[in-house]
Amino acid sequence: MVITHHANDMSHIQIVYYSSGESTHSLAEAIRDGASEYGRARLLRILPQHLRHGRYPIQAFIDELQDASAIIFGSPTFMGGPAAQFKAFADASSAGWCRQAWADKIAAGFTIGGNLNGDQQCTLAYFSTLAAQHGMLWCGLDIAAGYSPEGLNRLGCQLGATAHSPDGKLHPSDLATARHLGRRVARLAQRMRAIARLEEQQT
Repeated sequence: MVITHHANDMSHIQIVYYSSGESTHSLAEAIRDGASEYGRARLLRILPQHLRHGRYPIQAFIDELQDASAIIFGSPTFMGGPAAQFKAFADASSAGWCRQAWADKIAAGFTIGGNLNGDQQCTLAYFSTLAAQHGMLWCGLDIAAGYSPEGLNRLGCQLGATAHSPDGKLHPSDLATARHLGRRVARLAQRMRAIARLEEQQT
């Protein structure tokens, strides 16, 4: 089957993340840059002032999230999991859980820690579980650690993009891996939109 891409097939990627400083934000920007090669990509940064009595006002962004082809989750790893600010967003997303409002959207994740093994995998596992709760399709990395000529996925995590930043500075390989993940998610989302459009034309 030959799929011809149409302007309407361009993917729309939402990158939802919390960053306590600038390192997670820099990863989010790298993912956005990669995703932008295959469509529209927007950063939705969770800020502390967004929260009211511990709750995240997701209704203010619900239309943008619903319109997305893919949603990429991000947070630094704190105490073996995502930051509480991201968890507030995740809890608020339960408003659409019963009707599976995000079903069949592509999902992915990224995180960062101060140690080489700071349980970052647990944060990515949390993101993938959140995606499964919503009926989303998880997209990990397609790079075997140590086999990329560009040195991508240097930390060897297939579940998503991880970074190690002991001094607040990001390793160039981690940023390049984040860009690769953005491209991969947006490319797959573009293909899925094209297939869905073709199916609509055939019915």
